[in-house]
Amino acid sequence: MTPQNQKPAIKDYNNLIKNIGVIKNKESAGYGTKLFERIAKDLRERYGKGFSRSNVIYMRLFYLKYPKSQTLSDRLNWSHYVELLGIEDDLERSFYEKQCIREKWSIRELSRQKNSALFHRIALSKDKKGVLELSKKGHIIEKAEDIVRDPYILEFLDIPENYKYTEKELEQKIIGNLQMFLLELGKGFTFVARQFRITLGNQHFYIDLVFYHRILKCFVLIDLKAGKINHQDIGQMNLYLNYFKKEENSQNDSEPIGIILGAEKDHFIIEYALGGISNKLFISKYRIYLPDRKELETKLNKLLK
Repeated sequence: MTPQNQKPAIKDYNNLIKNIGVIKNKESAGYGTKLFERIAKDLRERYGKGFSRSNVIYMRLFYLKYPKSQTLSDRLNWSHYVELLGIEDDLERSFYEKQCIREKWSIRELSRQKNSALFHRIALSKDKKGVLELSKKGHIIEKAEDIVRDPYILEFLDIPENYKYTEKELEQKIIGNLQMFLLELGKGFTFVARQFRITLGNQHFYIDLVFYHRILKCFVLIDLKAGKINHQDIGQMNLYLNYFKKEENSQNDSEPIGIILGAEKDHFIIEYALGGISNKLFISKYRIYLPDRKELETKLNKLLK
């Protein structure tokens, strides 16, 4: 095909995609009919492979959801947009699109964050205005609270739900899946050490995991608990934070952040145990299975009313 012949073909192709987009001018148009099969067949005959019925349906959705080409990012490819088009809610889709660009997610990473209901987990910690901002701009990290999630989803560890594991096993599983754990932690985390030793007098203490946050410019200390978090755990983390402020922080470092990550937590114990503590210390639960999406959607809908 010569360049002169290509121009009309491309023009016809663009018009055809636009026409696919406005079929019956509504999103419920004939998915179960043979209409899209016929269009897909015509496209394959004219332009070659890549025009399955499902792809034609996604092209139509793409036109409906992104009618203005200026809203598209050149940092996302067609596979990213296919993954995004599977999200019905506009607020949720917008969040994942912004976050995908901000954190440079691969298709696999985007899919995992969708399945772990990241949008709902972050959104439920905000008010209605905060949820709308989250959708428009993505998750912006400005303070310690912005990097903490509750719960953390660790389904990638492949731990059977009824298996009685130890904290050592949990830590080893996380180290073995460090890339996925960093993805769950979010943007800005870099791994520093495991079992970081602190020596005070003749006593040795060990912090399970130590990270450094590039955006907040601070150490993040994580202690893992296989069971319920208690007040002794909080006191111990407070000790770690005080040590890091005095012994490990450099002149340009911000105050360290501590996260105690446990399978269970008692809100009353935590409330009283944290009273009077000035350090940036947070208590979060983790789950070794994916959350109930419908339950999260119901909670978020109530928040947005």
